[in-house]
Amino acid sequence: MPIVKFVKEKKEIEVPVGANLRNEAIKAGVNLNQGVNGIGAGVNRIVNCMGKGLCGTCRVLITEGIENTNKQTLSEWVRFKTVLLTDPIPTFAYVGHEDEMRLACCTIVQGDITVESGPEMNLFGENFFS
Repeated sequence: MPIVKFVKEKKEIEVPVGANLRNEAIKAGVNLNQGVNGIGAGVNRIVNCMGKGLCGTCRVLITEGIENTNKQTLSEWVRFKTVLLTDPIPTFAYVGHEDEMRLACCTIVQGDITVESGPEMNLFGENFFS
C-alpha cells in the first residue's frame, strides 16, 4: 500500500491504491483546506466545495512522487490556469510549481508521495512576471 507523507504535519499514512488524497487526509485528521498562506484554515475546513474541485482551497504541492498520481483533471486546469476575480489564490500559488501543484480532491494516489499542504503563494518569485 502506498505511503503519503505530509511534510508540514509531520505525519505519514498508508492508503490503498486508487485512494483520493483529500478523503484519506480527512480520515487521518489532516486539514488540507489551508486558505491563503495558512490564514483561514479553520474557516476553510468547514467552508469549502466538499471535494468537487471548485474552490481550490485544498491545493497541495507534491514534492516527491508526482508520477504516482493521476493526470491533472479539467477542474484543476480551470482552477490553476484561469484567474477568477473571486478567488485568484490557487492561480497565484501555481506560479512556479506548474508540474507539482494539485488539488487534493482531484488527486488519486497510485504510489508513494510526499505532500506539502497549503503551499505559500510567492508573488515576488523569479517566475511570476515571466
